[in-house]
Amino acid sequence: MVYSFATAQASAVFNEVRQSSTDSTYIAGGPHPSARTLECLEYFDYVVVGEGEETLPELVNSIHSSDPCEVKGIAYMDGGRCVYTGARPSVDLDLYPPFSPELLKGYIEITRGCPHNCGYCQTPRLFGHRMRHRSPEVVAEYAGMMRDVRFVSPNAFAYGSKGNRPEPNKIQALLEAVSKKCRMFFGTFPSEVRPEFINDETLELVKQYCHNTSLSLGAQSGSQRVLDDIGRGHTVEEVKCAVELCRDYDLTPVVDVIFGLPGETPADQHETLELVEWIITKGGNLHSHYFTPLPGTPLEDAMPSAVGKDVNRVMGRLALGGKVTGVWEPGVRSFTD
Repeated sequence: MVYSFATAQASAVFNEVRQSSTDSTYIAGGPHPSARTLECLEYFDYVVVGEGEETLPELVNSIHSSDPCEVKGIAYMDGGRCVYTGARPSVDLDLYPPFSPELLKGYIEITRGCPHNCGYCQTPRLFGHRMRHRSPEVVAEYAGMMRDVRFVSPNAFAYGSKGNRPEPNKIQALLEAVSKKCRMFFGTFPSEVRPEFINDETLELVKQYCHNTSLSLGAQSGSQRVLDDIGRGHTVEEVKCAVELCRDYDLTPVVDVIFGLPGETPADQHETLELVEWIITKGGNLHSHYFTPLPGTPLEDAMPSAVGKDVNRVMGRLALGGKVTGVWEPGVRSFTD
């Protein structure tokens, strides 16, 4: 059995493996096993650390024909000692399909890696800080198998770039190639864009080639102190400028915020609520998250901050009005999520 599982599912997966009566080789992979390798090796024979496109087939083949210990990118136990065979080069995304063509559905992953250091995010820890992109030709080939296409990227407007600033010519090459194949939604879920990447050039490209009526962007907090503490690398003012630019182009900004971030004070939460209500007055919507410490991130051992009653009151009111989806404190979910 080959698993890629999130932290919340780990105990159920561990229990399933523990209770199995088959004589099998068990392999784990994904964000949780990559970050908590030793924990997973209590139940699994091997852990694929990082990307699996090349590592997993090589490991499976080696189990039957050679020595698995020679496969790069895996970990295993040897005499009570955890052995890691070392990292292997990052994969070339163009060599691997973004989904099974037989299924004729799914999102197309166009980018891996991120140069930014948001303390809550697994992306750069799993895929590295160097951005890698599928070529426009390969993306268009798979997009042609669908009527509508959406993309996976930590920052859609960073396509083709190193991730520090947008390169509109690279984005245009992608959008132009895909637009000839199907309808396209760019910078929407399951992707988002960073607010400082939103400008006239990038938004004009969306309006020219895409069918978007909205754009997903990450703000995370209305407190500049919190943004600096978690390493977001942008300002609250850049969020506001991005929201206003979206409205200038008749796009609804759908803005992500996180409550309960480590070190967040009632004053910080108040600033986030002020930003939330300002976004609503500008015609935007919100998608809210409650901070969850993820394995392998700088904040994996951090405790969520207490969420004030005013957060639940304001966010609940906005959710009932259809302006907010998501979670803003433990056990609370909007009716429209």
